[in-house]
Amino acid sequence: MLSAGQVAAASEGKYDAKEFAMHHVADAHEWHIVGELTIPLPCIVIHDGLHVFLSNKMPAAHHGAAEAEVVETHVAAADTAAHAEDHTAHTEEPAAHAEHHETYNGFYFSDSGRIVHEDGGFTLDLSITKNVATLIIVALIMFLVFTSVAKAYGRREGQAPKGLQSFMEPLIIFVRDEVAKPNLGAKTDKYLPYLLTVFFFIWISNMMGLIPLISNPNLTGNIAVTCALALMTFLITNLHANKYYWGHIFNPPGVPLAIKFILVPIELAGVFIKPVALMIRLFANITAGHIIIISLVGLIFVFGNAGENIGGGVGGALVAVPFTLFMSFLELLVAFLQAFIFTMLSALFISLAQEDHHHDDHAAHAAAAHH
Repeated sequence: MLSAGQVAAASEGKYDAKEFAMHHVADAHEWHIVGELTIPLPCIVIHDGLHVFLSNKMPAAHHGAAEAEVVETHVAAADTAAHAEDHTAHTEEPAAHAEHHETYNGFYFSDSGRIVHEDGGFTLDLSITKNVATLIIVALIMFLVFTSVAKAYGRREGQAPKGLQSFMEPLIIFVRDEVAKPNLGAKTDKYLPYLLTVFFFIWISNMMGLIPLISNPNLTGNIAVTCALALMTFLITNLHANKYYWGHIFNPPGVPLAIKFILVPIELAGVFIKPVALMIRLFANITAGHIIIISLVGLIFVFGNAGENIGGGVGGALVAVPFTLFMSFLELLVAFLQAFIFTMLSALFISLAQEDHHHDDHAAHAAAAHH
């Protein structure tokens, strides 16, 4: 289904870089692989019962065609003042056709990509979209990898790691010794399973987003996914927090009463700002990387005027290809770095919520001794 902007761009024969980039990073009910190869995904909808069908069964909304017709008649009518009245009628045509759609069992895709029913009733969309399919694949990869590594340790107890085991062991030790232990100390073993899960989930998801032949799924560039990850860190941090953590927030020690009225709201806001920062940082960095690469590739079509200017297309390729390769290699680093940062900050937030007053007393005594 084409938006009004896409219809207008198509009618003018222009390449819309913004539309292409935003379409690339958005979720979808189908998985475009390469060229004309597209995999339809299951649509699961609850509306007066359960409905399950593949996304390719769903027709495009009828008003998309109406929009194309309106653009064409709008241009023709603008050529002469004698058709001013027809021009007004045509520009209002989408509203007249907005309620008429081709449907599959009464369902159709709205402009926002949601599945709705023609009767306008409540519709719960539980479809397997591209991001959901990617999440399932990542979960399966993690299950198979960690199961295989665990079995290898059981079979080769006391022996040097081998194969996949030798690849995973340094990463696991890195998360344990460089992320968990410096922050959590004696409580490392309690929270290490969560930290390892978060680290490898984000890293594998980021790496899958760099595979061009499967249309670069943008799992960690989806705000709902990063929100869920940040929410888990938020819950673990605050549900396991001790009384000294909450006492520092609601009754900061050694602070005059007048200042507490200012400081307490700030400290309380910080409880929620931390997970929000986790959520936005991961979402923004991954999405920005995808958009930059797509925009660089788009230079070829912009300079080449969508294939009409061969010289411009070649010139655009000479600029775009080297920068695209550079950004792709840089994204390999970013994929690991963002997984590391999210895991490190999660460990830090958890540790700060479990520090006791002895730590503060020790720091105060150390400062006094130093002076």
